[in-house]
Amino acid sequence: MVAGPPELAAGRALVADACRVLAAEGLVETVLGHVSLRVDERRLLVRARGPDEQGLRFTTPADVVLVDLDGHLQPGETDLRLPSELPIHTELLRARPDARAVVHAHPPEIVTCTVAGLGLRPVVGAYNIGAYRLARRGVPTYDYAGLIRDARRAGGLVAAMGDAGACLLQGHGLVTCAGTVEEAVLVALDLCQLARVTLACAATGRVPIEVDEDDAVDLPDLGATHRAQLWRFYAAHADEVLGGPPPGRRESPS
Repeated sequence: MVAGPPELAAGRALVADACRVLAAEGLVETVLGHVSLRVDERRLLVRARGPDEQGLRFTTPADVVLVDLDGHLQPGETDLRLPSELPIHTELLRARPDARAVVHAHPPEIVTCTVAGLGLRPVVGAYNIGAYRLARRGVPTYDYAGLIRDARRAGGLVAAMGDAGACLLQGHGLVTCAGTVEEAVLVALDLCQLARVTLACAATGRVPIEVDEDDAVDLPDLGATHRAQLWRFYAAHADEVLGGPPPGRRESPS
């Protein structure tokens, strides 16, 4: 694969890092799951699979390919196997011109909550403000447990998700959609933390207490600087857990 212009090379590295973060944090377990990044009105970078596929934890920029919204591999790209659920990415990006990134993962905690009928409610406050704000708005569920391999099924997801930043998939996993790859990953991580708390509460047999709405004034959006700090932590943690950066990453100058 030719990395292409610097912006494409940087995009491939970012998608690869996102896949590694998802793996290091337990949101993906083997070869299933993918991340995409829109690069212009008609094209996106997406994590694909090669002949020696080992899983998302081993993703490198060479595993990320350029396709168009119709699912066609672009000229000069390595002939890797595109995700069978590529329509998740293409249809969401087609329907949401404001979005630039999509994450699809299979977190066991999220799957367990959907099959147990446990909704993600605003039960945590300052512990995870991002999770609180997502739950307070409401996290929709797409009531379909099969693979989303065509535009019709993806259209159902788009409709269920509406203008929310995330959607749970019944017995399947989750999808997040955001303006940046980092934000899409952080939303997925927030939802998984909330799912863990939800499952722990369910195990006690007690009804969890929702955060009082009067407390919302002290649970603000912490802003871009906070999210950038979180992303640097998760990226560094992935390197630590997975044994260093992947081959092909271009390190930022110090």
